[in-house]
Amino acid sequence: MVGLDLKISISDIRSAACPLIDMALKEDLGDRGDVTTNAISAKNLPAAAQIVAKMDGVIAGLPVVTETFKTLDPKIKFEQIYQDGQSVQKGDVLLRLKGPAAQILMGERTALNFLGRLSGIATLTHQFVQAVRGTKCQILDTRKTTPGWRIPEKYAVSCGGGKNHRIGLYDMFLIKENHIVSAGGIPAAVNMCREYMKRNNFSAEIEVETKNPAEVKEALGLNVDRIMLDNMSLEKMCECVSIVDGRIPLEASGNVGLQNVRQIAETGVDFISIGSLTHSAKSFDVSLLFL
Repeated sequence: MVGLDLKISISDIRSAACPLIDMALKEDLGDRGDVTTNAISAKNLPAAAQIVAKMDGVIAGLPVVTETFKTLDPKIKFEQIYQDGQSVQKGDVLLRLKGPAAQILMGERTALNFLGRLSGIATLTHQFVQAVRGTKCQILDTRKTTPGWRIPEKYAVSCGGGKNHRIGLYDMFLIKENHIVSAGGIPAAVNMCREYMKRNNFSAEIEVETKNPAEVKEALGLNVDRIMLDNMSLEKMCECVSIVDGRIPLEASGNVGLQNVRQIAETGVDFISIGSLTHSAKSFDVSLLFL
């Protein structure tokens, strides 16, 4: 398997997907249901089908597919050929299912939409991971996710071999430019976060966003957990890597694509966070065919 070094568990993905599945099925079926299927398919007519990959890539979302069909009919049976995180080729059968034809037809598009979206993210993530292979750098996701889809989309990143950054605003301090302006500077912002933890009796990592080497030096002296190099040139990143000299992990962010991610990784940063993993991934093409 490519990824599945999970910060998000399979049970997490199922729990997060259930309300999305209910919403998507209601959106598709409306008040009348699937009028075409209801008109053509005899009630309880048995059927066998398979889901087939129509392109090469990495699979993510098969638990959501099975949950979608089970929502319509818990008696539908599955034979899963591949697992999430595995690479597949065009024409590979990913999953076979048996059950009432009507329920399979009703759930087809919803299930494929989930699978296509999440596998697209996993596939794009894998391309970035491969691009930095041989360096120490790890690929991270961001919070630039589809509203309501964060857990499934971050799960898909892990299936592609990427790592999850913070899940939300609650599990890590990330002091960004506007926080720094609001606080009156990097030292003040860091101290406020540490005082907040003391007052509320919890502990979390602190990361500081920086725009230039001078701010990196300032953050380095505060003994934070990670420093972000935001929208810096390769030259400035190299300078910052030299300044820090391995004392604190560095994360590069901003304007990262497949065309430059290798160059960024080779500056010596520890992480590269990439919003496009989740906001710009092309849907993975899959189809469901009756046998």
